[in-house]
Amino acid sequence: MPLTKTVKVGDLLMGGEWPVSVQTMWKDPLPVFLGPDDPRLPPVIEKMSSLKRLGCSIIRFAVPDIPAAESLGLLAGHSPVPVVADIHFDWRIALRCMDFPVAKIRINPGNIGAEWKVREVAAKAMDKGIPIRIGINGGSLPKDLVQEHDTVDAALAAAEREIEVLESMRFGDIVVSLKMNQPDEVVRANEAFASRYPYPLHLGVTEAGPLVAGVVRNTAALVPLLKKGIGATIRVSLSDSMEQEVLAGKEILGCAGKNAHGVRIVSCPRCGRASFDTHAFTSRWMNRLYSLEADISVAVMGCVVNGPGEARHADLGITGAGNSVLIFKHGEIIRKIDARDADKAFQEELDKLIGEKSE
Repeated sequence: MPLTKTVKVGDLLMGGEWPVSVQTMWKDPLPVFLGPDDPRLPPVIEKMSSLKRLGCSIIRFAVPDIPAAESLGLLAGHSPVPVVADIHFDWRIALRCMDFPVAKIRINPGNIGAEWKVREVAAKAMDKGIPIRIGINGGSLPKDLVQEHDTVDAALAAAEREIEVLESMRFGDIVVSLKMNQPDEVVRANEAFASRYPYPLHLGVTEAGPLVAGVVRNTAALVPLLKKGIGATIRVSLSDSMEQEVLAGKEILGCAGKNAHGVRIVSCPRCGRASFDTHAFTSRWMNRLYSLEADISVAVMGCVVNGPGEARHADLGITGAGNSVLIFKHGEIIRKIDARDADKAFQEELDKLIGEKSE
């Protein structure tokens, strides 16, 4: 698959030879901030910083009206990651967003309206140096195209129509997404687009469902595409938290052989032999581990049967035996402590390991 164009989204480079990035979408309506000293602003920024530490490179926000555009604009000036404005129906909201340092504008051809509205958005985006994502959604395709084509062909036709408008203005900072609910349709649409156009693709499955179903559907669609070199950024849409979307995205990239950096967690599912609560320990440590900038593997195992032996590949591991906890490196037990001291001891050994890796 030939390289796509490179598009600059804030301080992130997307497409070309740049790594595939992970993004998420803010789950709640933004407060209407009253100014830079509004006390509701710092918690939002800290949440965004936490998502960045987990591996999130872009955060998109729904912008339903002008007050929301102004709040997003205020936030964009303080954001630790590039901020994308998600616009539907009213092109004037996109125009207002671009009065602020937003990193990208997403418009939906199925509801943004007449061509002249798209041209107004593109003209201001060109003047401000802001890229546009043409966000095609299988549930909101232009009605005339749905009548003439199946879902995949209608999505491709909708993208082509918008690209023609932008290219006629010599606007080239374009990102495209072709999202449907069926993984096979997502694969077909993105493969066809990638064979015709040089623009970077934002991959995802729309309305993918709750955690388990959503991860399975996204994996089924995204891994085949990523393995073919298709896709510049991914968003794993889930009826779950932003953190889960980011972590799922990182794991999908790892499965596809893309950007497999950072901590890899291996954990036991637990069974009747378990003498160590892997679920509770993993839950306590998961976000902390994934936030580390260290290429290490960590194993959390339920008992001595599948503890150090089965996890001998792990850089650091922990398991239980009665009231004791064992900490091991590459299958070799290095500490045996009381279960009450498990977290403290694990932190000590983790700090040592990271120190060794950084030397």
